[in-house]
Parts: sequence; structure tokens; C-alpha cells
Amino acid sequence: MQLRYNFRVYPTPGQQVGLARAFGCARVVFNDGLAARKTAFEQGLPPIPDAELSKRLTLVKKTPERAWLSEVSSVVLQQALADLNTAYRNFFQSVTGKRRGARIALPRLRSRKDSRQSIRFTRNARFAVTTGRKLRLPKIGELKIAWSRELPSAPSSVTITKDSAGRYFASFVVVTSDQALPPTDAEVGIDLGLATFAVLSDGKTIASPRFLRQAERKLRKAQKALSRKDKGGKNRAKARVRVAKAHAKVADTRRDWAHKQSTTIIRDNQAVYVEDLCVKGLARTRLAKSVHDAGWGMFTRMLEEKAARYGRYFARVDRWFPSTRLCSVCGAISDEKPLHVREWTCTCGAVCDRDLNAAVNILAAGRAERLNACGGAVSLPA
Repeated sequence: MQLRYNFRVYPTPGQQVGLARAFGCARVVFNDGLAARKTAFEQGLPPIPDAELSKRLTLVKKTPERAWLSEVSSVVLQQALADLNTAYRNFFQSVTGKRRGARIALPRLRSRKDSRQSIRFTRNARFAVTTGRKLRLPKIGELKIAWSRELPSAPSSVTITKDSAGRYFASFVVVTSDQALPPTDAEVGIDLGLATFAVLSDGKTIASPRFLRQAERKLRKAQKALSRKDKGGKNRAKARVRVAKAHAKVADTRRDWAHKQSTTIIRDNQAVYVEDLCVKGLARTRLAKSVHDAGWGMFTRMLEEKAARYGRYFARVDRWFPSTRLCSVCGAISDEKPLHVREWTCTCGAVCDRDLNAAVNILAAGRAERLNACGGAVSLPA
């Protein structure tokens, strides 16, 4: 299995200039290749093969107009073309229905004002981690890295990224083997919500941290300061970075919290079942800010990835399954329950907590689907 190990990088001012030059050259090569393919399409010519674009890059580097492309590693430029080719393949596969998920648009021109700039080095570039624990990159130098953990194997590539907050990161692609955790008999169903982030079928609850709501005052102050600055000025650029750093802190805190919670759930349970929520649809309602702040999609994706890595079972229950209206005791389905109804009494006399009842039903539905997939006998409640 291939994984990415991400680390913070602290380049010197001179190295930042070298990285900016590499970002710019990769961006120009990407845009030139995109323009060439668009021109060929508009003129009714056959599509330009990937190898032809690579040959054109080699020739254009010898011209006076593009001679400065030789100031950066050639691998960076070739990887920019590889990204363009991948973007086109993804677009055509999406149009023809070969690629699942949302429709993918045609690749667009890259801008120096994009919030994210990145370059990639493969083994052909001969990047290396030195004995002094620094990352040596061709024509850039040795970058200082904040190592938070050891690499499990030799990396096949490294991507250097600069985000909107002006921070630099190095992302290594490494190959690791699956590390199965000791088996356990526990299984859990999870009901996600806003007032309470998650209610587990075993009775445990996870409070909603609401990181964005907590940082709203600071974000509002930074955004107001940005809006008062004149466009094009240095003070506006500084204010924009302050806003970006405030948002980055919220995102990093939410991601770290989601990692810790998902790791705990995967470690303690052999099987995990969640409801297949339509997050995009919920994000278009009046609860959009709270839905985005909760980060359900990121949390469930982490559960799925860690379950595959550590030998656990993960499944999503159909979003149309009436987990809230179904009584977990007798199996009777009641009427629709508004959000303000947190507890209700079934005709059988059982008092059902809205979230806990849904979590128990999600667990039962996930188990039934798992047994059905494995060929086991499934009996409906009487």
C-alpha cells in the first residue's frame, strides 16, 4: 500500500527564491501544454500525444524565449506535463462514464495567484535525505524538515507545496505493508450529527468541537482588517496572509482531532458502520456552516482508510434507511420525526433516544448487510 507522509519544511530566503522559480517554471510548462492541446482541438487536428509534448518541451528550452526553464530541474517540468496528461485522462474518463464520482471539468490555466503551488520530484531527480536529516533537492539545496515520524521505506517521490498561508510542506510517497491490529469482538454503529458530533451504538458520545464557530471572532476581525486595505498594496498582502493563517489553524485543528477520534474507533472495534450521508446536499441548506464545520466527509474517509490499513471492516448504510424512525426494540417504523424531537415512545412502550436508537439501527443494518454479502442467513424482525 502507498501512503503519503507529510512534513513541514522551513526553507531559507534563498531557497524560497529557488522554490518560487521552480513553481513558476512548472506553471508555465503546464499552461503551454494546455494551450497547445486547446489549439490543436480548435483547429481540428489530432490530439497531441504525451510523448510529443515532452519532445516539444525539450526543444523549447533551447529557444531564447524559454531558455530560463533550464534553471530548474527537468524532472519538475516533466512532472508538470504528467499532471496535465492525468487531468485530461480524468476528464475524458469522467465524460465517458469510466470514472465514478462527480463530473470532472477540463483542466484550467494555472495562476501565480493560486492558493496552492506545488512541484514534484521523482527518483530520476535524485533527491535525497542527507545524514543531517535534511532534504536535498536539485538546484534548490538542502531544506530543513520538521520530522514528526520516521519514513517506513525509501520514498518514490516528494512533492513540495506552498499553501495560502505561506507555509511549505514536503509530502513523501512511501510503500508500507498492512499492519493488522489484534482482532476484537466489538462492533459499532455511528450516528453523526451537529449538536453531538457522533453517538455510538455502545452508548458513547463524541461532543462536537465546532472549531470554526470558536474561531469566528478572530476570523471576523482579520477579515475586516483585510477589507479595509487598498488592493495591490503590501499591507493588503500581509492582511491576506493573516486571514489564511487563521483559517489554516482551524483546518489543522479539525484534521488532527478527526485523526485522533477515528484512530480510537478503529482500534477498539472490529467493524464500523456509518450512515451514507449526502454531505453536499446538506451543505446547501441553512445548516451549511455547521455541516462544513463538522467535517463528516473527512471523518468517514479516515475511518474507511484506517479500516483498510489495519484489517478492520467498514461499511456505509444506505442513506434512505429509516434509522431514526425505526424502533430498535420491536422494529416498528413510526412517522417522521422533526429535529427538535430528541426522544420518543414507541407503540411497544420502549422509550427511544433519537441518536442512540439510530446508531443501534445502523449497527443492525450493517451487520445484516455484511452477513448477506458473505452468504449468511438474514432474518427480518418479527
